[in-house]
Parts: sequence; C-alpha cells; structure tokens
Amino acid sequence: MLEKHKILVVEDNDFVRMQICKFLNDGGYDTLESTDGGQALDVVSSENGLDLAIVDVRMEPINGFEFIRAIRGDDIIMPVILVTGDDNPDLLGEASKLGVGAILKKPVQKDRLIKMISRTLHIEKY
Repeated sequence: MLEKHKILVVEDNDFVRMQICKFLNDGGYDTLESTDGGQALDVVSSENGLDLAIVDVRMEPINGFEFIRAIRGDDIIMPVILVTGDDNPDLLGEASKLGVGAILKKPVQKDRLIKMISRTLHIEKY
C-alpha cells in the first residue's frame, strides 16, 4: 500500500483553509493545518515527513514569504505552493527567488490544486 503524502496547509482564512483541506483529503492526501506562518514553523519543526506546504501569502504576524525564508534558512527543502488573491506582479519575482514551486490564485479550484500538487511532487522527486 502506498503511503499518503502529508501536506501542510497554512491559511488564516478558516473557510479557505477548510476548503483546501477538504479538496486534499478527497484527493487522497493527509493534511495538517496552521493559521499563520509562526504556527506553521512550529508544525514544520515538530512534524516529520511533510511532503509539501500550501501557503497563503498575506497573513499576520508571519506572512507566507517570511515562513518560506525561515524554512529555507533552516535548510528545509520542502516544496511550497503559494496561494493568493493578489495580482501584484512583484509576487512572482519574490516567489521565484525563494524557490516556490507554483502560485495558485484564489478562489482555489479543486482540479487545478490537485494537478499542481501532483506536478510539484513529481518534479521535486528528481
């Protein structure tokens, strides 16, 4: 039996976070949830075997980019997919600098999310 991939969902909006987790659970993934980047850092440091993080950009007190910088600073190479409602063109440049696998626009669509995760996990294995 194949082991399920474990995905951390970091999103401060309860509805969006629950929706993403439902999509992932329906797609056969195990999920862990955090409401901000600080809480997510605690999860990353205490949880073994995380395969991927789906991270909102705009959160307080630690936003998505600060979370990514922190895990990269600790030499954690876990792939990250950013989720945002922003249309800011600087977002793509910043995400690229931090090695973000993909950016997904809100509202999150289940099919796009599952395809993006599958592609990101496949790419990261090689």
